[in-house]
Amino acid sequence: MRYLPHVSPSAVASRLRERARTPGWKADGMQMVKAAVAAVVAWLLASRIPGLEQAFLAPWIALLTVHATVHRTIWRGAQTVLATVLGVVLAAGVVGMVGASALALGVAVLVGLLLARLGVLHAEGITVATTALFVITAGYATGGQPPLIDRLAETGIGVGVALLVNVVVVPPLNDRSAQEQVDHVNRRLGELMQDMAYEMRTPWESQSEQDWIERSRSIDSDIQRAWSLVRLASESATWNPRGRRHPSQAQGYAEVLVRLEEGVAHVRSMARQVRESSRSAQQWEPVFAERFVDLLDRTGEAVADPDAGVADLRQEVDALAVELSGEDLPGMLWPLYGALIANLRIVITVVDDVATARPVRT
Repeated sequence: MRYLPHVSPSAVASRLRERARTPGWKADGMQMVKAAVAAVVAWLLASRIPGLEQAFLAPWIALLTVHATVHRTIWRGAQTVLATVLGVVLAAGVVGMVGASALALGVAVLVGLLLARLGVLHAEGITVATTALFVITAGYATGGQPPLIDRLAETGIGVGVALLVNVVVVPPLNDRSAQEQVDHVNRRLGELMQDMAYEMRTPWESQSEQDWIERSRSIDSDIQRAWSLVRLASESATWNPRGRRHPSQAQGYAEVLVRLEEGVAHVRSMARQVRESSRSAQQWEPVFAERFVDLLDRTGEAVADPDAGVADLRQEVDALAVELSGEDLPGMLWPLYGALIANLRIVITVVDDVATARPVRT
């Protein structure tokens, strides 16, 4: 039987407090609060309108419609209205044909799931089917004409409240979350380069080149998450009242990520070349090894802090290439040294470009 490691409650609380201070968690927390507020307000409004005896759709639709951005709330709100209307009409049609029964429920859910495959409704998933299910199981169809107007009114209330809440209650711009993720990528890539340099100062057998490669792939995943946050930050400024006072920096982050993708690729290339060199038991010349590893370590520091200058590093890499051209080195090592120097020089250029394109910090 496996036992999970013991984690003290204080450690858990400390981690939660630390994560709760991050922009991403703050945005998520605000989103949850807004969704809850929208659902409650929609319920209160719908339940106080005469004739709406089963106002269950209003809070449910409000919950579905509150999204991370005003733009997405409006767009997805329109899709939600369409899906809900189809669900209500579908329920009415099926009940009208076969009566309020288990068969009606099964047919409505099946047809609703098929309609969910339509392109315009794809983002709404099973909203058509669940709406039909709710309407039928709520018992509104009892053989007479179903109150379609009531159901549609509840849907309108839910969407309207969701949009109002998302506009009024601190509509987020999400730039901070994007900035946080970009900084995380910078730190991880810089730490990887520094760890590579540290291990390259040790004997070959103690190096873990494959781990370096896997870590670089993990950083690629972080970059993909950063891209999603950058796209969200750009979208969050659309139709957002705050966007006029605080323009989004998403374009600057996008330029940074493009360069970071190149930097990760070149660091991974260096890791693979070191791995192949260790497999063939090639002993590096001290005149190259010591200088290169030192430059790799210092470049890692610069990657972790892209605001740092890298002009000296570029000059030293160029000087190393010039000096090696006059050395009498084994012919088989020249391709390796040249490739490593070229990769490192490109990474240094990436760091410089990142610092230039870096959005102004807030």
